[in-house]
Order: sequence, then C-alpha cells, then structure tokens
Amino acid sequence: MTLNGVTELRADGILRLTNETSRLIGHAFYPSPLRLVTSSGGKAVSFSTSFAFAIVPEYPKLGGHGLAFVAAPDPRLPGALPSQYLGLLSAGDNGNATNHVFAVEFDTVQDFEFGDINDNHVGVDLNSLASNASASAAPVNLKSGETVVAWVDYDGDARVLNVSISTTAEKPAAPVVSFRVDLGKVLLEEMYVGFSSSTGLLASSHYLMGWSFRLGTGGNAEAPPLDLKSLPSLPRPKQEGNSTTKILAATFSAFVGVVLLAGATAYAAHRYKHRDVVEPWELDYGPHRFNYSELRRATRGFRDRNHLLGVGGFGKVYRAVLPSSGETVAVKRVSHGSRQGLREFVAEIASIGRLRHRNLVQLQGWCRRRADLLLVYDFSTNHSDADEKHKQQQQLLTWAVRWQVLRDVASALLYLHEGWDRVVLHRDVKASNVLLDAGMRARLGDFGLAKLHERGANPSTTRVVGTLGYLAPELTWTGKATPAADVFAFGALALEVVAGRRPIEPRAPPEELVLAEWAWERYAAGEVGDVVDKRLRGGGEGGGVSRGGGCRRGEGGPLVLAPGPRGPAHHARGRQVP
Repeated sequence: MTLNGVTELRADGILRLTNETSRLIGHAFYPSPLRLVTSSGGKAVSFSTSFAFAIVPEYPKLGGHGLAFVAAPDPRLPGALPSQYLGLLSAGDNGNATNHVFAVEFDTVQDFEFGDINDNHVGVDLNSLASNASASAAPVNLKSGETVVAWVDYDGDARVLNVSISTTAEKPAAPVVSFRVDLGKVLLEEMYVGFSSSTGLLASSHYLMGWSFRLGTGGNAEAPPLDLKSLPSLPRPKQEGNSTTKILAATFSAFVGVVLLAGATAYAAHRYKHRDVVEPWELDYGPHRFNYSELRRATRGFRDRNHLLGVGGFGKVYRAVLPSSGETVAVKRVSHGSRQGLREFVAEIASIGRLRHRNLVQLQGWCRRRADLLLVYDFSTNHSDADEKHKQQQQLLTWAVRWQVLRDVASALLYLHEGWDRVVLHRDVKASNVLLDAGMRARLGDFGLAKLHERGANPSTTRVVGTLGYLAPELTWTGKATPAADVFAFGALALEVVAGRRPIEPRAPPEELVLAEWAWERYAAGEVGDVVDKRLRGGGEGGGVSRGGGCRRGEGGPLVLAPGPRGPAHHARGRQVP
C-alpha cells in the first residue's frame, strides 16, 4: 500500500487512516494503477471489492468526518481538503468533470452544503462531494466503533453499481445503494484505487482491517470473501479482575482518598476556580477546544506587533501559527470590557460551529480562560505574508474580481437565510468581515453578532447592533433583525465595492459623506456612473490595475477600501438604493 497524510500501519496489522486530531487527511492506495476502462471503446470493466473498516469517534455520537473507497488518477489527490471534502477534492475542484474521481463515501457528518441526507449514510460521488446517489446506512451505525464490512460491485455490462454493508461477513441479499451509471464516462483508462479519510472540527479514528479486490468481465468480478475471524480487530477495554482484586483495589483507593483529601482540598478548590471549564453547550456543538497556552505561544503573548490583524468594538484579531501543526490561523480575542460577553460568544460557537459552506469562514475551535474568550478561525490570504514587496504594493481589485466577491457573499447569505435548518442572521455584513483566499474567492466571517430563529417564527426585538453605514433604517424603530436587514447591509457592501470607498467617508465633500445618500442622489439625477470607482474606468470588463487606494485586499485577508482613518460615526438617513 502507498500511504499518504497521517495514515500509519499499526503493529497489529490495522491501517489507521486518521486519528482523533482535527482537520487531518489520510490516504491508502494500491501502489500500481489498474486498468478500469478498456482502451478500445472506453468501456468501464467490471470490478468487485470488499473491505472491513471501523470508525471510532472522539465523542460517542458525533462522527468526523468519514472515509471513502476511491478511484482516482493520482493517489496523492493533490490539493484535497479535510473536513467535509473527505480528503478527495478541494472547494475549487468540487464538481469539475476533469477530476475523474469516483468514490463511495461512508459519511458520519450531515453536510448541508452537499445535500447530505443524514449523519450516517452511504453515498456514490462522481467528481463531486454532492452524492449522485445516497441512502441511510441504518440499521448499521457507521460511527459505533464496530467492524463494518462493505461490498462495492460494478457490472460493466449492465452498468449498475451496488453497495452493501453489514456488521457480519455475510453479504446482505439487497444492496443499500443500487445506482445505474456508466463509469466509462468518469474514469480514465488507468486509475489508482484505495481509500481516503478526513477529520474536521470533530475527529474520528478511521481504521481499515482488511481489503479484497478483483477485476473481471461482465458480472463475474466477485471479490474473494473476507474472513473476519482471521483479520486483526481493534483492542477491547481490558477485562476487570476478580472480586478479591476489586475489593482490595476499592479499599486501597478509599484509604488513599481519605489520607489525601484534607491536604488537597484547598489546592483543589484553587485549581477548580481557575480551570478552563467545559461548558454544557460544547458537548452539543463540539468545536475543537484549543489549549490557552498554545494560543498564547502562537501569538507571542497576543503581541500587537507583526500579529495584530484588526481591532473592532468586540476585541482584537491576531494572526497565529499553531506550534503543533504549523498552520496559520486567525484568533479573535474578545475584549474584557466588551458587551458581547459570554452569551454572544456561546451564540457564535453554537451557530458557526455547525455551518458548512465554501463562502463562509470556517471556525476551527475556541478557548476560554477566566475572562479571556478566544475564537480560532481559518486564515484567508491571497499572498504570502513573507512577501513584503507585495504587502507594500497591493493591487487594485479588478471589476471581474469585485463582481465575484459580491457573488460569493450573496451565496453565503443565501445559505444563512435559506439553506440551513434554521434562519441565521449575520447582523454585521461589511467589507472588513469579507476575507479573500488564495484564489481571490470571498468568504464571509465573524459571527459574533449572529442570531438564530426557527423558520416561520418572528424574530424577537433586541438591541440594535451592527456597523454604521450598513444598518437598515427600520432597525432604529423596530429593533428587529431580519434577513432583509442583512440584505440591506449587502447592498451597502455592493455600493462600497463599486465605488471603492467606505459607506461613511469623513474626508469626502459634505454631499458625498454618506455613500448611500450620494448614490441615491446621483441615481435620481441620471448620473449614477459618477459613483463608480474612477480607477476602474477605461479598463474594460476586467477593470484597470493600479497601485494604492481603491478597493483592495488588506493584510491578513480582509477586503478593505480607500485608505484613511475612520472618522466620526454618521447614520444614513433611511433611503434605500435600488
């Protein structure tokens, strides 16, 4: 086998594709390519495979994320991502016909972005993580920790793919998935076959105990059966000793406890008072909890110099390099005197910890120590931070890039408002909360003000929060956050991106102070073109490229606008721009 990522062969003969660590990828492939498509006619040949695997989650009922039997042109699967991508594809490649990737996934997380039916299902994936066919794995529980046997059979003549699963060596009479598909249109002539697995915010150990594979013609490719008794098995908890041993152990433990209790009470009380408390909601939502000392080292003691990315009303955001993995992340440290407090902190964890969308910044985890509240996010940047020259000469974003940014943010808002099981109100859509990745694709972040409510329910009245210039005018008298308020903020962002300036610009002439008011007046006068960023004019569809000013990408990832200090607060006077 060719092993990539964190996959390891244990001494007992079991392949461990991933361990209980967040955001890992593990690959295990047969070392030589197999001819899965005939050279004449491009017809996929029949094949049959059987394998025994086990998924042991970090938390008993919360899997993360699953494994897949896969056929791919390259066993390294370059560019593949962990979490919901199962180590198979990336966000940019997902759905591309040029991938030539075929997979049968055994998924233990319900991902709404890909339309997963539940958190315990089998799916057939053709060049995409959005399954072409899927079915519940019940009554088999994929994340039970028990050994599961799977059969994947493809009849090249009938062009039918069958997938079966069981907790015994006996193949069920009826498959869990039967899918008619011509794999000759997906696979290349020679392909590598093997397995891929990944973890996300939640983690599972994914094990492979045995694998049987056979190529054939027609429907005669029956893989040799696996003898579960001869396969290695996961170690079970050690058996308890006899009654005498139990009595002696209990007596000794009680004696030691009594002797130590008096001297340890004060110290234990002190440690309990200052320990990192695991809140009950963490068990429900489960994002990874980071060690405080690790985050402190990663930010050099939360040093502003060379680490501070931004400052807002709710604290500071730092760039950090995790010592354990070397990964660069963004750490939001909620200020001690912030009104956001623990309740909003919990709301952010509860909401974004479960959201999955390519245009949302992914929350990696959290940390709390006494009054310090810390959130750890993906770090988005479209250039190396070591490239000082690029940092000093930031390019003006072309119109094509700006247009894509607005499309990406709109996609994120559509998911928040309509694509999840509850309505998520972001309540702080603005340029500084839009991050650009290496491909100049936008992701919406910072859910510190987010609120959730059930579909069909009326949002409750609350205090008005957000950023001046983006606030919908009706918020001042209704106090109700609605999806329309997020859409208004998106409209302000759209004007901002088109004009290349902030919604409220204190350096502008008085009539241009509030961007929405000025744009409305120019629109009414038939001169709306005056609002467009002058640096884009004459650049054609792609827009011009110049240095300095305008709409640009700031250090650390956020989309920023025309340079200059932030001025006094002003409020738009209530007109909406079409």
